[in-house]
Amino acid sequence: MYSEIVMDHFANPRNAGVIEDADGVGEVGNPMCGDMMTFYIKVKDDLLEDVKFQTFGCVAAIAVSSMVSEMAKGKRLVEAQQITNKSVAETLGGLPKNKMHCSNLGAEALALAIKNYREKQKKNAA
Repeated sequence: MYSEIVMDHFANPRNAGVIEDADGVGEVGNPMCGDMMTFYIKVKDDLLEDVKFQTFGCVAAIAVSSMVSEMAKGKRLVEAQQITNKSVAETLGGLPKNKMHCSNLGAEALALAIKNYREKQKKNAA
């Protein structure tokens, strides 16, 4: 059902945890399946210096969160915003059709964390 890559990221999630003084935080959830994801980002010179997540959910949700954090870490903000549910699913070696919504959640949570960071920057500049 799941690829070896998915199972590896589920069993050994990368970047799980919280950034206490995060520059941006994005949280999403799916009430239908109960998955919840929160992404924390630390930004320096327009680069994602650190990315962490907390996820409550299924195998796919945890694997997606881990993969999104890996794909985003070290990238420029504009590059990280181009991470899509499709690119996450492909990098994981595919997801079952009924679990594709998990890849949407991961990409969306990261995008919301970046949006939150940018809103804070605008507020501080004003």
